[in-house]
Parts: sequence; structure tokens; C-alpha cells
Amino acid sequence: MPADAYELLGVPRGADDTQIKKAFRKLARELHPDVNPDDAAAEARFKEVAEAYEILSDPERRATYDRYGYEGLRSGGYTPTDFGAFGGLSDILDAFFGGGGGGGGFFGGGGRSGPQPGGDVAASLVIDLAEAARGASAELRYEVVVRCEHCRGNGAEPGTPITSCERCGGSGRLQGVTRTPFGQVVRSVHCDVCHGDGRVPEQPCGECQGRGRKVEERTLRVDVPAGIEDGQRIRLGGRGHAGEPGAPDGDLYVSVRVRPDERFVRDGNDLVTALDVPAPLAALGDTFGVETLDGPAEVEVAAGTQPGEVIVLKGKGVPDLRRGRPGDLRVVVNVVVPRSLTHEQRELTRSLADSLTDDNLARQHESVLSKLRRVLRAQ
Repeated sequence: MPADAYELLGVPRGADDTQIKKAFRKLARELHPDVNPDDAAAEARFKEVAEAYEILSDPERRATYDRYGYEGLRSGGYTPTDFGAFGGLSDILDAFFGGGGGGGGFFGGGGRSGPQPGGDVAASLVIDLAEAARGASAELRYEVVVRCEHCRGNGAEPGTPITSCERCGGSGRLQGVTRTPFGQVVRSVHCDVCHGDGRVPEQPCGECQGRGRKVEERTLRVDVPAGIEDGQRIRLGGRGHAGEPGAPDGDLYVSVRVRPDERFVRDGNDLVTALDVPAPLAALGDTFGVETLDGPAEVEVAAGTQPGEVIVLKGKGVPDLRRGRPGDLRVVVNVVVPRSLTHEQRELTRSLADSLTDDNLARQHESVLSKLRRVLRAQ
């Protein structure tokens, strides 16, 4: 005996039709065998969920179930529909909720829903940080379903006729009637001969075997805008899978991945880098070279610079993707304390340490909390 119908759909016992329909649609998309091939457990749960919806979506069955459970339904002659006969996921959703444009609902006949648009394609493009900052034109290779040029997408060898499908009478759909104690249930599925097109070629195209489309590898140059961030997508309309004749092609979505750069960390439109400064030179002050995206640059480290202090180079970051205004390069000073001193260096350092006074070491008006914050920033 399957689990409670309400629990299977994940709805309360007082759920309305909209809640029940929404819950079933979500679960059907998750559990259908089309989505979980070779998963017997998912298929079994899908059938239970479908039966639960069949019961709860009908007011009379639901009332009987609420009073007597599954046994009450069985004793009244109820037999679950064979949901495997519906075929693909789109077929069963069409059967329960109605197909787009064809009117092929659970209790009605179905006509052709028109030519189907092409599906979207997802591809990935890897670029450097400098390319993300300046913009780039990069080559992308991806596989896509294209319209067969040999037959111009109609699936027939050129010069040969295309006839109406005898199995479905040109409708593209097949209907079946199931009798239940509660009346007749009419289901509509795609024709297994013409695959919903309603027509079949007498001599299939030799290039695409009558499908009208085929898979090929396409090479495309993609213009990457300056300022794009890792993980952002570029949409290229009409560059996806080919649609059926008379329908638009899908789109291409390019996910941009930006390689890590050992020199910088990106923070929005700013770049952050670290500058190692020996402790004596941090005390004396000096000029140091740093890397930027535009090449080497010099920064002035003021005398007495402390660990974690930041020097800002204006306009040396990444431009804003929309406004184009560049961010900054933030240079974090990493004061390096010398190790493994020689005897002479130790004596010199000892002499310096002995000569230091509170005036050399103290910061005016700096609280303990400010000191802790400065130390933590430097770590």
C-alpha cells in the first residue's frame, strides 16, 4: 500500500487544487524516468506521486479517500492509470495540465502544438584577469544542433515527397481512452512514427537520417566586455540549438570564468596586492616597485609605515562593467621582520632597540581597540 497521498505530494490535508497541482508538477519534474534514467526507486516514487495526484485532483475520489483511504477507492472499482503509457515527461505534464497551444488536456483531444523552438546552449569560456579588465575577443568552441542544409530541415532527401503520417492522420498526436468507474479518461501523446510533426518523408535525408537536424561543432568569437566578473554570463541570441522549421533557434549562454592571478585579488572593481617592505625601510621610508595591470609602477612608502597600512593607486583597478569607470589598486604594506641575522646585524639592531623611546613607538591618541584592529587587518 503506498504512503498517504497528502504526504506523497507534500501538501496539507486542506490543500486547494492550486497547491496540489503545483506540488505534483514540481515532483513530476524531479522524479520522472526521463530525468532519472535507470533509477528504479525514482520511477516507483513517480508512479506513487502520480497516483496520489490522480486521487486528490478529483473531488469525488478525494472525498472517498479522505473517508475510507485506499481500500475505499479499491472497493469502489478504482484502478490507477498506467502512467508509463504517457511516454516522456512533457507528455505526462501535457496530459495533466494541457499542452501549449494544442488543447491536449487530460480530458480532451490534442492537436499539434506548432513547431518547437530550439533549446538553449550553455558553454564556458576561460580568460585571464587582464582580459576581464580590458575586454577581449576570445574563441569559443561548442557543440550545437543545427538545421541540416542538405534537406533544408524537412528531413527528406531533396526532390522526394513528404506525406501525411498515416498512423496519426497528420495530427502528430495519438489518443487513448481508459475506462474507470468515474468515467472515461482520454490521454494524448506524441505520435511514435512522425514524432509529433504529422508528416513523414518517403525517402529520409541521407545526411541527417530524416531528422532535419544534426550535431556539429561550431567555432565562434565572443566579445567579452571590460569589467566582467568571474561567473557572469553573456547571452548570444539565436546561437543555440536549431528550432523546428518555422520556429526560432535557441540562445547561447556563455559562462565566463576568470583565472586566478597570483599578483592580485579582485574586490569588486578594486584590485588588492601585497607589498613586502623590510622593517628598517618601513621605518625610514623608501620608494618601491609594484605590479599593476598596466605594468610596473612605483609607490612611496612613508617613514614609519605600519603593517597593514594601505597605499591607494587611483584608477589602476578594473573598470565598472556598466559605467566604465575604473576602480583602484590597493597596495597593502606587509612589513617583513628580518630573520637569521648575522652577529653584526644583531649588534646594530640591538643598538637601535636600545635607543628607541616611547616617542618613537607610540601612536598619538590610539586606543587598545584601534591597535587590535590594526593588527588584525595586517594578518
